[in-house]
Amino acid sequence: MDKIDALVKELTLEEKVSILSGSDAWHTTPVERLSIPRVKMTDGPNGARGDGVSKVSSACYPNGSAIASTWDAELVEALGQSLGREAKSKDADVLLGPTINIHRHPLGGRHFECYSEDPYLTGAITVAYVQGVQSESVAACVKHFVGNDTEYQRHTVSSNIKPRALREIYLLPFEMGVKQGGALSVMSAYNQLNNIYCSSHEELLINILKEEWNFPGYVVSDWGAALQTIENANGGLDCEMPGPAKTWGENLVKAVKDKKVEEVLIDDKVKRILRIAEFTGRLDNPEEKPEESNNLEEDRKLIKKAAAESMVLLKNKNILPFSKSEINS
Repeated sequence: MDKIDALVKELTLEEKVSILSGSDAWHTTPVERLSIPRVKMTDGPNGARGDGVSKVSSACYPNGSAIASTWDAELVEALGQSLGREAKSKDADVLLGPTINIHRHPLGGRHFECYSEDPYLTGAITVAYVQGVQSESVAACVKHFVGNDTEYQRHTVSSNIKPRALREIYLLPFEMGVKQGGALSVMSAYNQLNNIYCSSHEELLINILKEEWNFPGYVVSDWGAALQTIENANGGLDCEMPGPAKTWGENLVKAVKDKKVEEVLIDDKVKRILRIAEFTGRLDNPEEKPEESNNLEEDRKLIKKAAAESMVLLKNKNILPFSKSEINS
C-alpha cells in the first residue's frame, strides 16, 4: 500500500469531503491530524499572481495569442519553465493555466488569453507550455473544459456542439495537453455543454477525460462553477473552489450517507488531489513559505524575446525593410 492509499484509509468521511473544497480562495483544506497539507493554486496563465494579499510583484509574460504566434514550441517550453519557477516563488503547487479554448468568434472577451482558432496549433503550444511548467514540479491546469468560448452569459449559456466538431476542434487541445503534455489538472468550465453543466458532465469528465484519456490528476471547478452537490460529485468534479465549501461540505457528507454518492468516488477524488501534493513535494514537505518576487534578469530577457518573436506583420506597406537613413532615433 502506497502512502496516498494509506492516508485515505485513515481519513474519516468528513475529513475526506473537507479536502475536496477550498479552505479559502486559493488553497484546498488540510487535515492536520494526519499531516495532510493544503494544495495552493495561483492564477495564470501569463504570470503567477499569488494570493493577491502579499502584494509581491510577479513577472508578466506575453498573452496566449502572442505566444502562439511564435509557432515556437521550444520557446514556449522555456516560458513554461520560467512560469513554473514563478509559481514556486509564490509557494504554489498548481498554476491555473494555460487557457486553451478556441477563438470561435472575434468578439470573444478572453481570446487574448487563448492561443488560436486552430485546434492543432493550440494543442501543440499547450503541450510545450505544460511540459515546461511541470518540469519545475508545479502542476499545470488546462482550462476551461470545454466550450467556454464566449464571455456573454458564460455562467448559464449552453455550447451546443455536435460530436465530430467537439472531438476535432474543441476537445483536441485538451486531449493533447493531457495525453502528450501530461497535464495534472483540468478546470471545468462555467458553461453548459449540450445542456449539461460542464462541472457535472459525466460523459466529459469521466468517460472521456478520466477513462478514455487516462487522466490521473484532479478536476477543479472554475471559481463558483460547482452548483450541484450530487450531480457534481457523480459527474466527475474533484475539487470545489473557492472555499469555504458551499455546494459540497456537509451537503456532500449527507449525500454519501444517504447513498446518493458512493464513498468510493470520494476516495478517488481525494487520491487525485493528493497525487498533486505528492508530485510537487508538498505531501512530504508541507511547510508553507512566504511569497517572493524572483525578478530575474534571465526571465526578463526571455519575456522580451518571446514578445519580439510573437510580432506578426499583417501587411507590409513600405515598412520593411527598414532604411537606416530614415530612422531618426
